[in-house]
Amino acid sequence: MANDTAKRLLARVKQLREGRGLTQEAFAEKSGLGYKYYQSVEAGRKRDIRLSTIEKLAKACGLELWELLNLDATPVALTKDPAKTESRITPRRAARQSPKSKPGKKSD
Repeated sequence: MANDTAKRLLARVKQLREGRGLTQEAFAEKSGLGYKYYQSVEAGRKRDIRLSTIEKLAKACGLELWELLNLDATPVALTKDPAKTESRITPRRAARQSPKSKPGKKSD
């Protein structure tokens, strides 16, 4: 994979895999991919990755697809059990969920 975005995505997947204490083989099995195929994806030797493969990687990381692809977000808490991760509310979503400002006051 030649472009920077693909490299960043694969680095993020590797970081998430390692953060969960999974080997490439265990992660490949969890994602439903062949070990050798996953190994070549993580190494960047596969140039064209299908969206369905990226969806499998996201699911194996315990993330929604958009969360995995949001490369500018704060890294997701790394735990061995994705069910125990902290809330994944991004700063933008948090701002939308904050209480409305009082009438007559200008919001920042």
